[in-house]
Amino acid sequence: MAKFGEGDKRWIVEERADGANVHNWHWAETDCLPWSKTFFSKSLSDLPILTGEGNLYIKTNKVDKVDGEAYVNIRKGKIIPGYEISLNLSWEGEAKDGEGKTLLKAEGNVEIPYIADENADEDPEVKVTVKDEGPIGRTLKEAMLAKGKPLVLEKVREFVKAMAKGGPVKDELEAKKLAPKSNSNSTSNSSPAVVSKEKLVVEKETKKQVKKEGKKGFKTITMSEKFNCRAKDMFEILMDENRWKGFTQSNARISKEVGGQFSIFDGSITGSNLELQEGKLIAQKWRFGSWPDGVDSTVRLVFEEPEPGVTIIKLTHSDVPEEDRYGNATVVENTERGWRDLIFNKIRAVFGFGI
Repeated sequence: MAKFGEGDKRWIVEERADGANVHNWHWAETDCLPWSKTFFSKSLSDLPILTGEGNLYIKTNKVDKVDGEAYVNIRKGKIIPGYEISLNLSWEGEAKDGEGKTLLKAEGNVEIPYIADENADEDPEVKVTVKDEGPIGRTLKEAMLAKGKPLVLEKVREFVKAMAKGGPVKDELEAKKLAPKSNSNSTSNSSPAVVSKEKLVVEKETKKQVKKEGKKGFKTITMSEKFNCRAKDMFEILMDENRWKGFTQSNARISKEVGGQFSIFDGSITGSNLELQEGKLIAQKWRFGSWPDGVDSTVRLVFEEPEPGVTIIKLTHSDVPEEDRYGNATVVENTERGWRDLIFNKIRAVFGFGI
């Protein structure tokens, strides 16, 4: 193994003399937690919920806590948001009688325990509590749930969309798009060796991407996984809804007929069977609920048994969109991780097929 700094120079990408991260080709990560705290403080503090309807007056007070992590990665100009945060918000309410006299003033709390990029297409759980659990206090709490919860969720959706667009780095990205290109003189001042190497890496990567994508905006995932079992056993597991329920711990409905429909992971993935050859091939149309309307992908699972008791599954998952309907650019990464961690590795662990 070559020592650090040694080796074939064709494979060494040197740093630019000016330190520039051209087109964000390298990873550029921005901590978005402070920005997230400011976002929620501005959007959820002093928010009117009810202003006299049913003689009830309710408003939010302030965001008491935003914990967790939030960041935006920029790679080759593509925005990849990531966040797992919890939020606590205080609220107050007042109930009056028909003459305008105060019956009760109460305080409460709103908790959102988990806002995450992996669930960007779903509304998070919202818990509402009130300190006075008497009849009037419960009325205020129910009103907060009925009228306040939708408003809070609306602000969460705005946060998700803002993060998908870059969060705090959105303005910086827009400025870079509008910035005039440098003239030829400034380009010529750069080191020719560095520029040519950078260009070589970019061109090679671009050619690989074009080959991998198939069509613009979509990519193909390929994997090869080995299992300690017969091919027919793996085929049966992947086509049996009860076994799916077992190793995924989620609801599943799977037809074993060509043209039949299936639904897995509590309905988050749906599709149909295109071709089935027992112990040899499963070909299906797959669609995730978070994908843009009308977008379907194709899954091909080829089963090979090079020796009795050893099965190799070759996966080709084509036409996977780069972004979901909310603009999150983590679809391919999450889909590949799902196949590996939530399907193949789970089957190994539950059925003892590990190698």
